[in-house]
Amino acid sequence: MHKGKRVVLEGGSIDVNGKGTLLTTRECLLSDVQVRNPGFTQQDYEEIFAKYLGISNVIWLESGIVGDDTHGHVDDITRFVNADTIVTVVEKDKASDNYALLKQNLNILKKSRDQNGRQLNIVELPMPRPVVFEEQVLPASYANFLIANDMVLVPTFNDPSDRIALSILAELFPKREVVGIHAVDLVWGLGTIHCMSQQIPA
Repeated sequence: MHKGKRVVLEGGSIDVNGKGTLLTTRECLLSDVQVRNPGFTQQDYEEIFAKYLGISNVIWLESGIVGDDTHGHVDDITRFVNADTIVTVVEKDKASDNYALLKQNLNILKKSRDQNGRQLNIVELPMPRPVVFEEQVLPASYANFLIANDMVLVPTFNDPSDRIALSILAELFPKREVVGIHAVDLVWGLGTIHCMSQQIPA
């Protein structure tokens, strides 16, 4: 409860490092589209994060990827892989609608710090080529992976960048097996591995 109201917050709207830093987007929590908590401000959310999640530091990215029907879930764009390392998707194609959005987020991350004021390690993940169904661009992203106890399940899209993304994540999770899961059929539902799961590692 906050200010007498129940708080709505989906799992995909935040990502944390377990040490006091949280990632989210303004599009998801502060825009006037698909409003979760009417009237809540950035300060309200930061108070909620501090009270219920023990968060002392919030990194506010701007927007999610094109095609995301949640309007800005961070689990499609930027994730912690450990306490001080973040992976974030980038788009190399300047003609893509995602190019400017993801570049802006990357610039924010480069200026951000962790809960102790230290700079974060930022690792870039590629974006797959657009996945389109009935003229709708779907939110295909390698960032929508699921961290399990002994493995990391990563969505793949029959794309040349699949191997690149899997290789990057394998280096970042040396103690876990990184497994690609064909997710073209899943993303028709406007989400993939992390969207349909809840991670609770031991």
